[in-house]
Amino acid sequence: MARITVEDCLENVENRFELVMVGSKRARQLAVEGRSALLPEENDKPTVLALREIAEGLVDASILSVVQQEFTIDKAGEELVQDETCEVRDSPSFADSDPRNQPTIDTLPDEPTPSPQGTA
Repeated sequence: MARITVEDCLENVENRFELVMVGSKRARQLAVEGRSALLPEENDKPTVLALREIAEGLVDASILSVVQQEFTIDKAGEELVQDETCEVRDSPSFADSDPRNQPTIDTLPDEPTPSPQGTA
C-alpha cells in the first residue's frame, strides 16, 4: 500500500478545497451508497481509497456536479408512501402516542394532595 500525498492528488484536481470536496464525496459514495471501488481495496478505508482513485485520475471533480434524484412523483411512489403510513399506524409505538392510552389523573397512583396555605 503506497502512501498517498496531496501533491499526487492535486495533479487531477484544481486546488486543495476541491480535493477535499471530491475526496469526501467519493468516500461517501464508497461507504454509504455502496458504490464499487475502481481500484483494489487492499483493506483501505473509504477515505484512503477515494484519495487513491483521485491520484490515479479515475475520479475527478465531475462527481460533484452529479445530481441525484432521490424521489420521483408517480402513482407507484404515492402508493408506497401510503403503505408506509399504514405500517407506522399499525406499529406498537403509534399506540403509545395515542392520548387515549396515556395515563390520566384518575389512573395515577394515589398521592396526598397538598392543603392550601392557611387552612390546616
